Amino acid sequence: MDVDRQLEQAIERLLDTRRPDASICPSEAARAVDPEAWRDLMPDARAAAGRLAAAGEVEVTQGGAVVDVGSARGPVRVRRPR
Repeated sequence: MDVDRQLEQAIERLLDTRRPDASICPSEAARAVDPEAWRDLMPDARAAAGRLAAAGEVEVTQGGAVVDVGSARGPVRVRRPR
């Protein structure tokens, strides 16, 4: 399975294990896929969150507001749509 799909599935699994109103950091998905080299996966993890957001599966937020992960700078969170 390719890393993009692994990251998307990791985001979904992590959100499934949290409260419905909880969010995760993309780094959690990167760590789940590769605990040793997770930092190298961060751009891919953000991209996976972006694809899931485009599909309506998640929302990417910054400071509590929904943002486009492609243009957001700095830390973001991922949550289920509200």
